[in-house]
Amino acid sequence: MQLVSSQKMFNGWQQRYRHQSEVNQCEMTFSVYVPFRVAQGHKVPVVYCLSGLTCSDENFSTKAGAQQYAAQLGLMLVMPDTSPRGEGVADDAAYDLGQGAGFYVNATAAPWAAHYRMYDYIVSELPALIEAHFQVTKERAIMGHSMGGHGALMIALRNTDRYSSVSAFAPIVNPMDVPWGQKAFAAYLGEDSKAWAQYDACHCVNHATKRIPILIDQGSADDFYPSQLQPEKFVTAAKVAGLPVRYNMRPEYDHSYYFIASFVESHLSFHAEHLGL
Repeated sequence: MQLVSSQKMFNGWQQRYRHQSEVNQCEMTFSVYVPFRVAQGHKVPVVYCLSGLTCSDENFSTKAGAQQYAAQLGLMLVMPDTSPRGEGVADDAAYDLGQGAGFYVNATAAPWAAHYRMYDYIVSELPALIEAHFQVTKERAIMGHSMGGHGALMIALRNTDRYSSVSAFAPIVNPMDVPWGQKAFAAYLGEDSKAWAQYDACHCVNHATKRIPILIDQGSADDFYPSQLQPEKFVTAAKVAGLPVRYNMRPEYDHSYYFIASFVESHLSFHAEHLGL
């Protein structure tokens, strides 16, 4: 790993790293907030924070205001990029496909399959890297916004043994049935929609192996609600499957990081509780 930048923040360190990804076959960058408790010799649990369309690893770290709460609670925050990047990595002119729009799937269709393996990167490669290089426990939680909310819910439900809890801001919950998801899944996974269900949170609820706690916040003034974002559909599916869901509709909040910053403390406190802090 190569350290790209490091700034002291709330007595901890906001850092950025670059490394060669074996699963994505390209150089990847991620951001991490290391709380002061690590410098005191403590191992801390990790919350993975997945961002949405057009974002990089820096959006959450610079806009969400999460570090002060992570410092208080003793949480490490890991903020991965949203896709592979670089020369030779397939891309598209549209904002909702290609670099910046990996959708946290393992692509199987050309030209995406060569590099776009974000599911394996988030579930396996990045955690192994974090646990090898930082003073962290094996305890993990995961959260995300929009496309990242889709990623967080889907990944947590498919790997309930790996995560203590999952939360999402304005998540894409049923990508198989909305324009963003249909476009991305057709490109990355091919036209056979049977292959899509494994990456759709509304379908993943039926395969969760344990009752993982779930928190979702949605803004009522979100321009993408309910055309692209249909959290109520997920809440219904999760409750039928017997999964505990806390759902908050936030009046007059939109899709922006102003919304996330307003409620990020409650999300980190939720994860801290289920991480045993």
